[in-house]
Amino acid sequence: MFGLWRTFNSVVFYLTLAVGLGGLVGNGLVLWHLGLHIKKGPFSVYILHLAAADFLFLACQVGFSVVQAALGAEDTLYFAVAFAGFSVGLWLLAAFSAERCLSAVVPSGCQRCRPRHTAGVVCGLVWALGPPAVLLTSNACGLLRSSARPLTCLRYHSASVVWLLSLVCAACVAGLVLFVWVACCSQRQRPKFYGIVLGSVLLLLFCGLPFVLYWSLRPLLNLLLPVFPPLAAFLACVHSSSRPLVYFTVGRQPGKREPLRAVLQRALGEEAALGAASLPMGLM
Repeated sequence: MFGLWRTFNSVVFYLTLAVGLGGLVGNGLVLWHLGLHIKKGPFSVYILHLAAADFLFLACQVGFSVVQAALGAEDTLYFAVAFAGFSVGLWLLAAFSAERCLSAVVPSGCQRCRPRHTAGVVCGLVWALGPPAVLLTSNACGLLRSSARPLTCLRYHSASVVWLLSLVCAACVAGLVLFVWVACCSQRQRPKFYGIVLGSVLLLLFCGLPFVLYWSLRPLLNLLLPVFPPLAAFLACVHSSSRPLVYFTVGRQPGKREPLRAVLQRALGEEAALGAASLPMGLM
């Protein structure tokens, strides 16, 4: 049994490492092209920050996995820091899905009422508030090499779990509403962003949610289901690494070979067309 468990851990470790390295390359290409070579519209700013959050999480996950394998011991500090990056992506996905849903259902109202720099302000707030919220909870619960404070940990952890699950629900509800609206109610041609939102929400449900559950029930799952933590980390890497594939699938034309820049610009065609009038090139 111990030999089988070591084999399983080794297989999952190398799969996680391979997927994470591939995701770093994919998200790095998205950051390079979208950050420097493609005009950014109000919604493609979310895609840029999502790629940055995914890149940060994958870099932490891959780096910490290698360090753990070299040292032969686990450190809760690594999990807390990696999850901080993952939580930023979750916040951004919920905001992006909700805003895209509203822009599809009530386009005229959103166009009139939406401030010019909404996406940049929201992304800035997410980066400012997301990591501290996770790290404060981790510190209270003793994950940052500090002594645990049980009552404070319970309060902070309960609040973080409720908030993270609310973000998951918000992203899923927005994706469902957008799916129903585009499929049944809208008379216009199916927009490109429809595939991006739907693909991202499906990835969250099947690959990202287990990592959120592991954060929520970490001590219990470590004790009762030790096979769950490495699988949750692997699926989280799949979740963050597959998003560039979603952009490629949405933007590519069957039977035609094109550079990644052209495919990405087509996937974000509606937003990219608004870039010059909506946001300055350097805004991230």
